[in-house]
Formats: sequence, structure tokens, C-alpha cells
Amino acid sequence: MKTLILLPTYNEVENLPRLIDALMALPLDLQVMIIDDASPDGTGEVAEDLKARYVGRILVEHRSGKNGLGTAYIMGFEKALAMPEIEVIGQMDCDFSHDPQVVPALVAALEDEDVDIATGSRYVEGGGVDEDWPWYRKMLSAWGSFYSRMILRFPMRDATGGFRFYKRKVIETLPLERINASGYVFLVELHYLTYLLGFKTKELPIYFKDRQMGTSKMNLKIQLEAALHIWKILFAYRDMR
Repeated sequence: MKTLILLPTYNEVENLPRLIDALMALPLDLQVMIIDDASPDGTGEVAEDLKARYVGRILVEHRSGKNGLGTAYIMGFEKALAMPEIEVIGQMDCDFSHDPQVVPALVAALEDEDVDIATGSRYVEGGGVDEDWPWYRKMLSAWGSFYSRMILRFPMRDATGGFRFYKRKVIETLPLERINASGYVFLVELHYLTYLLGFKTKELPIYFKDRQMGTSKMNLKIQLEAALHIWKILFAYRDMR
């Protein structure tokens, strides 16, 4: 299946070339759209170099500033839908916390007609998070997913995960104009919306490794904002429940 991976970036100059090389080596009919938010470290320039190296397989979108993960993905979804040859649309992080070697299994899971979305999950049997994380970080990660599931009452084990692949029809059906979140909680809102629309998700176990290069964008402020936004999501879609 012709697959397009959306790859938002901000200050990933060290990780981006390594990840693109790994993805391009996979035995898949694969393109990658890099969506860079004017990274001051030169990530956008590296993206253009990669586009020239992998002609026809790398697309690059430059945005004017750091405008949020959610808006980057919505932009990517809209551009993907303008490409009629694309059958599968994927999301993943650029920092190797999402292992590129898992991508073929996620794409293959969509060959099942009863699976609309394949997602890498830390919290199903066989999955896990970085064993070197301190206990409080492991707790916060697990709690974020549990909290989202309990408030929204939907069955995703890894409700906050962002390693996902969708059949084209899922993105075509989404009312993108209704999505309100722009930060990391966008991932929860998107999961919840696809659940309300009746799409079937298969969770495959992954090991979520901490980044080795660059700086994490996650902090306590973002996590607290996400916790509050879960309640906004609950009420925003009450007409669909």
C-alpha cells in the first residue's frame, strides 16, 4: 500500500537524517512529509538536503514558527488527501522513540479489512517504556493514558501514543475543522474522534525508548494543560456519543 508518513520537526537536526535513512531503507512503497516549524538549529535546511537526496520520496513543508503538533498534523492530513495515490497515512516522532523497524508491521496490520487504524502501544502485552526512565516518569506516562481513557470512556490502552497508521478513508471521514487541540493532547482528541466515528484500531506492542539526541519538548506545563483539555474534548463531542 502506498504510504505517506507525516513527520513534524522542531530542532531535530541530529535525528532527522538518521531517521530518514532508516525509513527509506524499509521494504515499503513509502514517502515522508517533513513538516518543520522554522527550527533554529537548521533542521529545515537538512530536510531540503534529504529531499534532494531521495528525489520523489521526501516532501518538505516549512511553517513560519512553532505552531503546535496538532496544526502540523492537520496540515499534513489535508495535503495527504490531495494526493490520490496515497492509501495509508502515518504519524511518528522524529526522535527514535518510535522505532522505524516497526513501521512495516503497522502498515501490514492495515491489510486486514477489519482494521482501520494500526497504532504502536506501550501498554498492551509485550509493550513497554524506556527501562532507564525514573519511576515518576513511568508513572506520569501510564497515568496520562489511564486518565484519558477513564474520562473519555474509550478502550484504547495507549490513549496518548502518537505512532499510528490510518487507512485513507479514516482521514477522509474526520471532521478536521472540529479538532480544537494544538499540542500533544491533539493525539488523544484524534484517537477519541476516530473511536466515536466507529473506526477499528489494532494496538501493536512497541518499546518506547527515550531520545538519545536533542531535547525533549515535553514538560510539566504541557502535561497539566493536556489534563485540563481532556475535559474540553469530552464536552466538545457530546453530540456524537
